[in-house]
Order: sequence, then structure tokens, then C-alpha cells
Amino acid sequence: MSIAIGVDVGGSGIKAAAVNLETGELASERIRVLTPSPSTPEAMIKVVSRLVKRITTTLGAPATPVGVGMPCVILDGATVTAANIDKAWIGFAARDAMTKAVGRPVALGNDADVAGLAEMRFGIGASDPRVRIGVTIFLTLGTGTGSALFNDGVLVPNSELGHMEIRGKDAERRSAAAARIRRGESWKYWAGDLDEHLKAIDRILWPRFFILGGGVSKQGARFIPRLTCRPPVMAATLRNEAGIVGAALLAGDIAAQAQEDPNR
Repeated sequence: MSIAIGVDVGGSGIKAAAVNLETGELASERIRVLTPSPSTPEAMIKVVSRLVKRITTTLGAPATPVGVGMPCVILDGATVTAANIDKAWIGFAARDAMTKAVGRPVALGNDADVAGLAEMRFGIGASDPRVRIGVTIFLTLGTGTGSALFNDGVLVPNSELGHMEIRGKDAERRSAAAARIRRGESWKYWAGDLDEHLKAIDRILWPRFFILGGGVSKQGARFIPRLTCRPPVMAATLRNEAGIVGAALLAGDIAAQAQEDPNR
């Protein structure tokens, strides 16, 4: 059994577990802790390091690959944006700092991108091959709205569609799951906000499908039937575990590539 550790860093919580890379199932307990406040790189990396150490000790496998999903655009191992976390992450050499803290190479990716990878490999993408043809957009609805853009099943990283402008503000301020709670909206009213965001994306990218993830996807029956956007909308199946599974997948894929080509 091939295993990697996935860490999903969010604005409100940090989750981690070991993952069976052959099945996408968790291979250890799922640990969730609150995101520290302030959510500076130093504070959050300490938490990530502790979680990895705890899972590694349980597994008894010190060389297990580690992947981390961050709510940031990732370029060359650096976090160049910071959504719902401390702005000190902007321009921070995150991959190097995390590698040093956990004592082994860390694969770093955007949180929505890695969640989308998991959904494509083990979720909707495994059960419905239609989403692997043409453009499919995966949105994770949580504290913010993250996005992963796929063309013929291949990820186009760092799309950040949650930050497109609608009514003069970031779209996620109304379409994120947390926005419904913060604004005290009904499912019907929030579905209208989300629908406006989906229609704005559709006008630019013309996807064949939308996949909606995050914990709110388990409530899909309350809002998906109310959506009127052109592309079909599906609820993701991995839900809150997608970020963990996807981060582990990223780590496993990079480790496998390194074994095939040591010069990468």
C-alpha cells in the first residue's frame, strides 16, 4: 500500500491524515485543529509540523511523503497571495520553510487545486467520465470560494475564480458557504448569490460542468436544484476530505516522478 500524508490548511481549520494513494481512503485518523490567530507563517508551520509528526509516529514510517494545500497561489514553492490567512504569507518561501520544519521534502499546492485533483481521481471524475472531457470547473465553498480548472482532466493551476469581481467586490464574499451563515441568508437566497457567480464564470470560460465541493456539498439538495446557470452542476463526493486526499496525491505524484527521474 502506497501512503502519503496530506495537510489541508484553511482559514478556520487545519486538517491532516495519511492517505492510501491507491484508493483515496484515509489510512490514519483525521486530525483537525483550529487555524492559529494570527495565522502567520511561523505559527501555522509549527502546527503543520506537529500534525505531520503525530501522524508519522502513528504510521511508523518516517519517510512518508508530505503534501500541503494552502489557500494561496503557489509559484515556484512560494505563496504569492493569501486568502483568509495572514498577509505575511504573501511572497513567503513556504515550501522551503515547511521542508525544513518537517524534515523531509514537502509538496505544496493551492488548496482548491489539490481538492479538485482528488475529486477528479477518486470522486466524480472516477464515476462520471464526462467531466474529464473539455473544461470542468471545481469550486470549493467554505470560508472562501476556491477554484480548480480542468481541461480534458488536466489541471490548469492557480485559477482563483473566487476572487473575480462581482458588483465591485470579490465574488467569494457572497458565494462562499461562510457568507450564507455570516449574512444570515436562507438557502434560497444564497443560491441566488452563488448562481450569479457561476453565470459570471460561464460567460468567460464556458465549462461543460461545475462540481461544487467543501462541507456544504453534503447539503447540495438544498441549493443545487435552485441554480439556473447553463452548465450542469454536480455535488462533489469527497467533501471535507478532498483537500487532505488531494494534498497527499500531490506528494505521492511528485515523489514518484523524483524516483523515475532523480534529476527533476
